[in-house]
Amino acid sequence: MRAEAVAKGKKLISIVTPVLNEEDNLDLYFERMNKVLAQLLNYDFEFVFTDNASSDGTFQALEKRAQEDPRIRAFRFSRNFGYQASIYTGYSKAKGDAVIEYDCDLQDPPELLPEFIKKWEEGYQIVYGVRTQRQESAPIQALRKLFYRLLNAISENDLPKDAGDFMLLDRVIVDQLVQSEERNLYLRGMIFSYGFNQVGIPYSRQARSRGASKFPLVKMFSLAVDGIISQSIVPLRVASFAALGITLITIGLAAFYLGLRLFYNYNLPAGFTTTTLLILFSISINAFFLGVIGEYLARIYEAVRKKPLTIIERSTESGS
Repeated sequence: MRAEAVAKGKKLISIVTPVLNEEDNLDLYFERMNKVLAQLLNYDFEFVFTDNASSDGTFQALEKRAQEDPRIRAFRFSRNFGYQASIYTGYSKAKGDAVIEYDCDLQDPPELLPEFIKKWEEGYQIVYGVRTQRQESAPIQALRKLFYRLLNAISENDLPKDAGDFMLLDRVIVDQLVQSEERNLYLRGMIFSYGFNQVGIPYSRQARSRGASKFPLVKMFSLAVDGIISQSIVPLRVASFAALGITLITIGLAAFYLGLRLFYNYNLPAGFTTTTLLILFSISINAFFLGVIGEYLARIYEAVRKKPLTIIERSTESGS
């Protein structure tokens, strides 16, 4: 498809869309997307769908559409490998000179695509959406803002605040990404860490019109942990400094009590409550920081195992 685009003197742009039980959204997705692409006649497009083992008719609907529309390429996984792995596989399958990640729930406006492409043509290799407003509960919004600012504060890289996976990447970024051996994916962090020319476009994120969210609070928390651990070693340093601080306090208290005994002959009364609290505090601190270290070790273990990020069970590609 890319060769055909070159032959026609057009650039090929890939639209990568991860899906999970989105059968009800596909008609509206293509309706809105085709209206937008009709404005961009100077480009060729392909749709790359990665299906995380949907239990409804999502993949069958994509297969049917692919028979009528050669721009559509769809890959179904053998099981649900997760949202980030699904996007990564889409990037690896994309053939375009630029690649746009766009979710099927239509919460991000496809009408921004022409502006993304315009910025790309101006020389920006990474064009990302910045969510100025979101249609969700106030506590969730507050947690998101807190996470983005915490991550940016502790990360070794300058990460844009309130930016998601809705973005356009130049081919050079995509090639760098798919060559990466990173196993614990936090894609937006990886992408922004590469540098290059980047620009953000603000927009208001809408509520999902159909279907249920595939990203409950537990998965949000898991992604947040992946983001922090993949982008920073600060938690390990906090563990080291906390251990050093507690050691110094312990040495200081021991010296203080020893001085009272040697120089003032002062016998301290037995303090069962104090001793118990100190022991419990020490155990809690040790358990917490062993957990932090365990999170890093778990990711090292996953990287050493080199399991495939995804396994493609079926696809619309010829001969598959």
